[in-house]
Order: sequence, then structure tokens, then C-alpha cells
Amino acid sequence: MPKRPAWVDDMIGCDATKLRFVLPFLGALALLPSNAQAQGAGLGAAGELVDPDILRVCADPSNMPFTDQNGQGFENKLAELVARKTGRKSVAYTWFPTVIGFVRNTLGANRCDVIMGYAQGDELVQNTNAYYRSSYVLVHPRGSDLEGVETIEDPKLTGKRIGVVQSTPPTANMAANKLLRTAKIYPLAVDTRVTPSMGEVVIKDMLAGKIDAAILWGPMAGYYAKELRADVTIVPLVKEKTSSRMSYRITMGVRPSDQEWKRMLNRVIRESQAEINRILLGYNVPLIDEHDNPITQ
Repeated sequence: MPKRPAWVDDMIGCDATKLRFVLPFLGALALLPSNAQAQGAGLGAAGELVDPDILRVCADPSNMPFTDQNGQGFENKLAELVARKTGRKSVAYTWFPTVIGFVRNTLGANRCDVIMGYAQGDELVQNTNAYYRSSYVLVHPRGSDLEGVETIEDPKLTGKRIGVVQSTPPTANMAANKLLRTAKIYPLAVDTRVTPSMGEVVIKDMLAGKIDAAILWGPMAGYYAKELRADVTIVPLVKEKTSSRMSYRITMGVRPSDQEWKRMLNRVIRESQAEINRILLGYNVPLIDEHDNPITQ
């Protein structure tokens, strides 16, 4: 097994049922098809496996706010946009839970042609250009004594009951600042087909007064705060001084052999960025630009 690059270790531990861009890093799952295999498929451009008529999407069936079988996630909406922009007649899904083996059993098995949300930079897929950037966020009731806190290092967090998902990147910063002693740790891997999302559980616990604040992946925190009509402050953690990074660029993932398909998707992203932003902001996703400034439109 090849040695993982150091940045992969930073990614391991994000909420496994919500952040599909983490799970492929948990081990060497399988080699993607070689170019020689691709050339026998007869689909898409020469040497590529992409279906020219149907947008075949690899997705989790119960993964809000990202995807679900009823088409309610923001990646479902993005898939409809991509299908329209690339002249596909329809969208078809290969459903597979976000667990170890997701890439191997979907994109790697040639059952679908794109993973709509994938963090930039690993070797199991080829990344398109990023179509959004977000970060982990601090969430607390509006008007609480945590107003003005912008980093995990802030002394105001000392002694607070902070909800955080087990082994996610913020836990390293919390440990460095001795915040785990009073934290409430939520499980990393849950099956959201039978168990509520940890994002929903954590926000509900905060509203019920069981915890004082939460640190969650931004798209989850924003979505569930909106769904629960929670009067909260959401602060992107973009000013951390410790080593664990809190922000990530999110791309679409395709097979390494599908170069023309990647170029087509990059063109869609470039030409449709304003429309993509509107979809994401409609789900209350905290968007940030490359200078860590919020994007609001």
C-alpha cells in the first residue's frame, strides 16, 4: 500500500456519512480502470467511459443536505444543472452509502460518471476545478457570551460544552487548546438511512441547552440551522493558527482517464458559477472565496 500524503491524514475523520470526500482516503480501496480497459467501452470520447446521453451520478441515497433518493439535496440540483448544460437527456443515479468502498463500487466500477462533491487533491479520482469552498464553523445561540469568537484558540471557549464529531479536523485544534475535557463528542460513522444526521442531532442538542456551542462542517451546520429555524451565529473558522486546516475546496470527481469529460465539467463550472452559488446559498452553505471572505450572492 502506498504511503498516504500528509494532507490526507488531515482529512481523515470528517463526518463519514456526510463528507464523501473523506472516506476514499481511509485506505487503498482499489485501482481505478486503466486506459486500456476504458478503450473497449465505446462510450463518450475516444478512450472514455462517459455516457453521452445520460448524466450518471454516483451518490449516497440518504445524505442531506448533499444528496438523497428524493432529489432534495443540493448536489441533486447541481446534477440537474450539469445535465442541462452538457446536453444530457436525464440524470440517473447509482446509489451507494458513503462508506469505505464508495469510489470502488461506483465510479471505479464504471457504474456512473461523476461524484458531485469531492474534496480537491486525492489520487482515487480526478478532480475538476473547485466549484465551491467552505470551512468548518463555530455555531452558538445568537446573543450568547460567545459573540465575537472567531477561533478555537479564543479563551472564551474554555470550559464550554462544545459539540463536535469524533476525529474531525477541529478536534485536533480543540485538543491543543484543552477544550475536549468539557466537549460532547458525537459519533463519526452513522448510517443516516436509519439514524438522524449528526449535524441535525448536534444543532438540536444546542437548542435544547445540552451543549453551549458546536463545531461542524459548514454545509451541514448551515443547512440544519435553517431547517430547524435556529436563531444562531455561524462563524467560519478561517483564522486558526494551529496546523489543522478548517477550509476545503470542493470539486466534482471523475475517472483519471476521462480528460475530455473533466474539461466539459470545468467549462460548466466556469460558465455557471453564479447559478451554482445561488443553489448552494439556497441551502445556507457558508461559502468563502480564496481570501476567506464570505460569498453572499
